[in-house]
Amino acid sequence: MAWGRSVRFLGRIAVAWVAAWCVMLVVWNALGWNHGELPWIFTFLWFVGLLIALGRGVTHLYRVRTIAGRIDAETLSNRQRRRVEVPHPADEAYALVESVMRDLPDVHEVAAARGGLQVRAVIRGPEHERPRLRGRQMPRLPMDVQTRISATITPADGSCSVMFVCEPDAGAWSDWFNPDRGASLEYVETLVRALTQRLAERRNRERADVRQTTMEKELTAAQLGLLQAQVEPHFLYNTLASAQELVRTDPARADRMLGHLIDYLRRSLPRTDGSLSTLAQELERSTAWLEIMKLRMGERLTVHVDVPAPIADTPMPSMMLQTLVENAIKHGLEPKPGGGGIWIRATLDGPSLSLTVADDGVGFRSEGSGTGIGLKNLRERLRLTYGALATFAIGNNFPHGVAATIMLPTRGVNDRA
Repeated sequence: MAWGRSVRFLGRIAVAWVAAWCVMLVVWNALGWNHGELPWIFTFLWFVGLLIALGRGVTHLYRVRTIAGRIDAETLSNRQRRRVEVPHPADEAYALVESVMRDLPDVHEVAAARGGLQVRAVIRGPEHERPRLRGRQMPRLPMDVQTRISATITPADGSCSVMFVCEPDAGAWSDWFNPDRGASLEYVETLVRALTQRLAERRNRERADVRQTTMEKELTAAQLGLLQAQVEPHFLYNTLASAQELVRTDPARADRMLGHLIDYLRRSLPRTDGSLSTLAQELERSTAWLEIMKLRMGERLTVHVDVPAPIADTPMPSMMLQTLVENAIKHGLEPKPGGGGIWIRATLDGPSLSLTVADDGVGFRSEGSGTGIGLKNLRERLRLTYGALATFAIGNNFPHGVAATIMLPTRGVNDRA
């Protein structure tokens, strides 16, 4: 079957040249030039042109079979069309198509019209393919026709289609006389293959980004869980140590402390999953812990809370307020002989919640400033939960003590949690 198509293809070329010869004879005789006899030079040029055309036809058949793996009417044509469906918007597909066409070898005169969603170019055959005579390159033959390529993007709903057209830069009538040696087929297949590769690379990058994002989310959740596991036993240990001490010295006060401890545990245990709590819940937890500390320190500790009711439901990570409260007691007020006070204030500052825990204790000391594991974990949890949207600052309180402030965003936190 392929041999039959090949013979018919070469026969069509020969018939076209014979028909052209007959037309030339009729015209010559009709004009009566040279007594109706055609000069031998025209016969010679016609014969040479026929041999060249047949040679190009054989080359055309060979390249078509090599490129497409088959010989049929579609692959033998000098003018090739291919449609590629692109699952991206038209502007993104336009950028891909333009880059693909500019990367073609021997491409010239690339004309891109973004508004019309069309790219055009001209391809000239490589110079090294032309023969050389006495070291000089032969001029381009009249039969060496340039190839025009064009790509048109047709938008659809969230996607688009790309139509590639490759054809010789000559009239359609020339296809009967001058096969393009498979150039149009080669270029259109190259364009389709290159665009398909670009789309595959883009899909692979998107999948890699999705996998990376998923891994980062899983890592963040694991890190938050680890930090939460480090923080909660830390506070629980200190509280139990205080309760144990009071059991020995004052059983009645120890009983009240155990009641507050039960309240503290009841409010603490459900939040070990790292999910967001609320300011009200964290304040209740810290208040229960402070009641335990007041039983331990007696008159040496005073507590001041200034948290407006309208902002009590603001979401925030669990145990952060507790971290600041414990640091204020442990590093500020317990070492101070006369004790002192602790202030918990919360305000809304535009789209952010400002939460401050201050004390009038001993302040920063050379042997320890209170920025150990608790505050280190607090900073890390803020980074993992909010990124750059949250800040933490700690400094001297006037006239004595330390003030620590957390700034949390009040919008968009549920998506990051």
